[in-house]
Amino acid sequence: MTAQPNQSYESIMQYDVVIIGAGPAGLMAAEVLGQSGRRVAVFDAMPSPARKFLRAGIGGLNLTHSEPFDAFLGRFGDRAAVLARSLRTFGPQQVRDWAASLGVETFVGSSGRVFPTDFKAAPLLRAWLRRLGGLGVRLFTRHRWQGWDQTGAHRFIAPTGEIRVTARAAILALGGASWPRLGSDGTWTQALDGLPLAPFRPANCGFDVEWSPHFRQRFAGAPVKAVGLEFGDRKLKGEFVITDTGIEGSAVYALSAPLRDAIENHGQAVLRLDLKPDWSTEKLAAALARPQGSRSLANHLERQAGLKGVAAGLAREGLPPASLTDAASLKAVPLVLKSPRPLAEAISTAGDCASTRWMKI
Repeated sequence: MTAQPNQSYESIMQYDVVIIGAGPAGLMAAEVLGQSGRRVAVFDAMPSPARKFLRAGIGGLNLTHSEPFDAFLGRFGDRAAVLARSLRTFGPQQVRDWAASLGVETFVGSSGRVFPTDFKAAPLLRAWLRRLGGLGVRLFTRHRWQGWDQTGAHRFIAPTGEIRVTARAAILALGGASWPRLGSDGTWTQALDGLPLAPFRPANCGFDVEWSPHFRQRFAGAPVKAVGLEFGDRKLKGEFVITDTGIEGSAVYALSAPLRDAIENHGQAVLRLDLKPDWSTEKLAAALARPQGSRSLANHLERQAGLKGVAAGLAREGLPPASLTDAASLKAVPLVLKSPRPLAEAISTAGDCASTRWMKI
């Protein structure tokens, strides 16, 4: 499916649709158009397609979520109303059916997230590319889009130099600006000069926390499991990871948009941690009220409440010593987030063409 060096570029100019970007959005658009009989060409600047998709396979390739539809739709925030119709047409179950049609079975993990049974992205991508080839979709790698010329033709920097490609329509599936070394570097915005653009911002991202040196040295890299997180009117239970600079992980990503916005507006955000989410405040208070005797506070917290390791460390980071045996405090430990991690590190980014005449996919 890749253009050959000696191919005549005159022959690739007659397409119904050109798709710029060979990530999942571009490939899915190509599949739908190819199934309708359209002549489609996909162009990508990288040497191979779907590099960020393959990178996601390192983490098991979370394809979708099994939660009820209304909860799933709510994850899209202020875009939920715009996306509702599309997601009802092609939602989580349809994603699983699509993967199965490519020979890749999926399962629901303990968190409700959906993964391929082999936790790999490459087999799914190979089957997908074979399907696209069978539909007549052409894929051209190492072709960096430069925008349009004065006639409306698409300009590309190709291995042989600059070329021009014409088509009846174009789909820009160029992604955001996270993980730029995998292709999504955001430089496509330069070709849209004059159109309103919402600035790129990190989404599904980690955050910086000013850890004490002792906590950082002891717990950087440690997972925090089965913890409650609360910010504003959002509450959830999940897990995250302590890093040298702060926190990251699935539970944090689920709250990243409101946390990011709060930091932008107020300079910081205070995330509350419930270190015993499965215990009521009353049960925890009763356990901590038992005599400590000659045991140290650390031993008392571990013996009576099961708080040890990184959980106990988080309590000490966020609470004054007098509050370490207070049940209400342990179920609302404040964690001050100073800034989101840099855009290049984000799982995904917010921001795109803000014109109502355009939509980025």
